[in-house]
Amino acid sequence: MSGGRVRSCPRACRSAEAPAAEKPSRSTKQSNAEVPAAAAGSRVGVMPPKRRGPSVERAKTDGSLRTERLNTDQALKDDIASTERDADGVVHHAREVADAVLNDARAKADHPSLRPADGGTVVGERSEADRAVRVERAAADGSLGSHRKEQADRLAALLAHERATTDAYLLTERARSDDAVTNRDDFLGIVAHDVRNLLNLVVLSLELLTPAFGDDEGDPQVSGAANRIRRYVARMNRLIGDLVDVTSIDAGRLAMTPVEGDAAALVAEATEAFQPAAAEQGISLTAEIPAGPLRAKFDHDRMLQVFANVISNSIKFTRRGGAIRVGVDTPRGMLRFRVSDTGVGIPAAMHETIFERFWQVGKDDRRGMGLGLYISKCIVEAHRGRIWAESEPGKGSRLYFTLPVHSSRRRGAPGKAAARDTARPARRRGRQRDRRRRG
Repeated sequence: MSGGRVRSCPRACRSAEAPAAEKPSRSTKQSNAEVPAAAAGSRVGVMPPKRRGPSVERAKTDGSLRTERLNTDQALKDDIASTERDADGVVHHAREVADAVLNDARAKADHPSLRPADGGTVVGERSEADRAVRVERAAADGSLGSHRKEQADRLAALLAHERATTDAYLLTERARSDDAVTNRDDFLGIVAHDVRNLLNLVVLSLELLTPAFGDDEGDPQVSGAANRIRRYVARMNRLIGDLVDVTSIDAGRLAMTPVEGDAAALVAEATEAFQPAAAEQGISLTAEIPAGPLRAKFDHDRMLQVFANVISNSIKFTRRGGAIRVGVDTPRGMLRFRVSDTGVGIPAAMHETIFERFWQVGKDDRRGMGLGLYISKCIVEAHRGRIWAESEPGKGSRLYFTLPVHSSRRRGAPGKAAARDTARPARRRGRQRDRRRRG
């Protein structure tokens, strides 16, 4: 592997996480043992369930749930506070009205013509009555406050109980989902291995039969049928590879082994590989490569897979007589690859959607499973790059993806003039003096 460092697909491409707080039930453990064994027959023994990596999607779900609960608590608190303020306002207004009526009645009773002979006794009785009213009102306020606090405590306990129940159900569902996905992955791996072996046997048998019944110089009907079988087998192998890659991405096991290579040669190789497919559809496929090598670290086979997905997608949606151009340049210290076509184009609302798994142009589209661009996105992001689309309906499409430049020199022989690409612009004079010394 040339000593390359293995780097798995980033967390954005993973979608499974085992809850730490939930243990599978007895029946779940039994299903874990039965499903892989049944799928593998007598050849494969029981494998322990694989522990899945953390999932960004689940972390986002948990974060969204926490935020929603906090917002709900705040909204409920604000609603209760608003209701209490309204109730307090009504009580305060009623008391003000009662006090005003009482004061008016007392003012009329204190009229000189109606003033009683024993005024001091009346004043004392009124003071006693006012004190009794204040005591009664304070007791009512205290009782109301206690009632409100009791209701708030009951509501908080009810919410905590319901949320704990929801969390328990969610963890149980995730544990069962992880077990099901693990069993699915094991089953898919076994089936993919067996199907590929059968396909290889089909190709081997075809190669043995072709010389006996005809070849390119013999019976054209037999040779044409043989070529079609080869294409069908290649398509089936690619479909199986896509399914296995998606499973590896979900499990966080899509490994990258980047080694230093020539990106310009990579573009030329990818373009040359798809020349026959483009010519068969009547489409012009050209490469626009700058002079000199472009050094970078990347996984050669995986990046060819990205080109295969993107170029085949352009061929699929470009009409006969159209053109596809593949190129690479080095803006802002990175490698930027592009594949542009004169096809039907992509609506602006779908520029991000096309990189999702199982995406199709329409519900009746059967020109693939919609996995190629999703896998390409994961591969590019595993290289710490990014991929995006620029397009307008009827004006073709342009797909770009970038890779960081790890080598000291982006163009030309590696290892020469390494300091020039890393020096700061402010020290340009010093760099010129260094070049004069070297000369």
